[in-house]
Amino acid sequence: MRRAYVFRLRPTARQHIALAACVDCHRELYNAALQERRDAWAHSKTRINYGDQSAQLTGIRSARPDVAVWSFSSQQATLRRLTKAFGGFFRRVKTGKPGVKPGYPRFKGKARFDSVEWPKDGDGARWLPATKRVYLQGIGQVKVEVHRQVAGRVKTIQIKRQGRRWMLVLSCDDVPTNPLPVTGRQVGIDVGIASLATTSDGEHVDNPRWGRAAADKLAAAQQRLGRAKRGSNNRHERRETVAACHRKIANQRKDFHHKQARKLIAGYDLLVVEDLKIANMMRRAKPVADEDNPGQYLPNGARAKSGLSRSIGDAGWGGFVLILRAKAEDAGCIWIEVDPRHTSDGCEECGYAAAQNRVTQAAFVCQRCSHRAQADEMAARNILDPRHTSDGCEECGYAAAQNRVTQAAFVCQRCSHRAQADEMAARNILRAGLALHAQAA
Repeated sequence: MRRAYVFRLRPTARQHIALAACVDCHRELYNAALQERRDAWAHSKTRINYGDQSAQLTGIRSARPDVAVWSFSSQQATLRRLTKAFGGFFRRVKTGKPGVKPGYPRFKGKARFDSVEWPKDGDGARWLPATKRVYLQGIGQVKVEVHRQVAGRVKTIQIKRQGRRWMLVLSCDDVPTNPLPVTGRQVGIDVGIASLATTSDGEHVDNPRWGRAAADKLAAAQQRLGRAKRGSNNRHERRETVAACHRKIANQRKDFHHKQARKLIAGYDLLVVEDLKIANMMRRAKPVADEDNPGQYLPNGARAKSGLSRSIGDAGWGGFVLILRAKAEDAGCIWIEVDPRHTSDGCEECGYAAAQNRVTQAAFVCQRCSHRAQADEMAARNILDPRHTSDGCEECGYAAAQNRVTQAAFVCQRCSHRAQADEMAARNILRAGLALHAQAA
C-alpha cells in the first residue's frame, strides 16, 4: 500500500531563504523549458521532449553555479512535470469537448509554483527519522515537526510552500495495513448537504459548513485586500491573511472528515457509496435561449445552481470519500462504489423511481405505492442493496448494471476487468458476508 505523510518544516532563517531560492530556481527551469518548446514549434514545427531537455542540464549546470547547487534529480523531476503538463494538454485536445479549451501549459509565476520533488530518497534528499530531520541538497538538514510515525519505505520527497509555512511530503511504498476487528456489519453511505453523510442504519453525520461559518471573516479580509495598492507590502500581507483564512477552513474540514471516517470504519466491514461525478454536479448551469426573442435568454436556475455548487464544495464530498476509502483499505474493509442513478428517488418497497417521489429535501413519498421514508436514509439503504454483489467489480469496486454485458459475462466499465459473472458474484458474496436475495425490480 502507498501512503503520503505530510509534516511541517521548521527551517532556520537561512534555510527559509534557501528553500525559497530552491523553488524559484526550479520555477525558472520550468519556464525556460516551456519557452524552448514553444519557440521550437513556432519556428520549425519541431517537438522537443523530456530526453532532449534533460540532456542539456549538464551543460547548464556547468555554466551556472547557481543552478548546480541544487539536485540534478529534482531538476529532472521538474522537466518531467512539464512533460506531464503537455501530456495532459494533448490528451484534452484529442478528447476535447465543444466549448472547452484544452488548456496549453502556462508559464508559472511565483504564486503558481510552490513545490519541488526529489524522486528518490537518498538522491539529493534524504529522510532522517532518527533525528526528525530531512536533508536537502543546497539547504542542509531541516528540522521536521513529526506528529506521527512514518511507516513503509520512503520513495519520494517533496517540499511545498503554503503561505509562510513550508511542508514536507513523504510518499511511502509498502506501508502495512492495520486491520480492525471484524464486526460482521455492512453499511450504505449517502453524502449530502443537510447531513454530510447518512447511513443505511439511520445515523446522520452533521455538516458543519465551515465555509459558511467563516464567510463574513473571509469577505472582510478580501475587501481589505481589494483596497490595497498593487505591488505594495501591505497588499502582500493582506493576501497572506486571505490565504490563511482559506487554509484554516480547509484544515477544519479535513480534520472533521478524518474523525468521522474513522468512526465509520471502526463500525463496519463493508462500505458501499455512490460513484458521484462531483465535477459534473458543480458545473455552471447552461444558458437557455429564448426562441421567441433572439439574443434573449430565459431563467435557467443559475443562482440556485450556484448555491448548490457552493454547498457541495463546502461539504467536501470528494475529500470525504477519498479519506473514507483510504481508511477502508488500511483497515482491510471491503469497498464498493455503485452507480448513483435512482438511489435518491427510487422506492425501496416497489422499485418505482421518479423525481416526484422526493417531495421535499428530507421527505420521500412513493407516487406508486405511497411508501414514506426519510429520503437520505432510504437512499443509503438503496445504495446498500445486495444486488450490487452481482454487478460490482471485484477489482476496483465499481458497481453498475452495465457491467453485466450478458447473463454470463462481466466486464467492468471502469477498469475493464473481465470475469464469469456468476463466479464473481459468488466471490463478492463471500467477501461481503451477504446473502443475495431477490428484490422487486
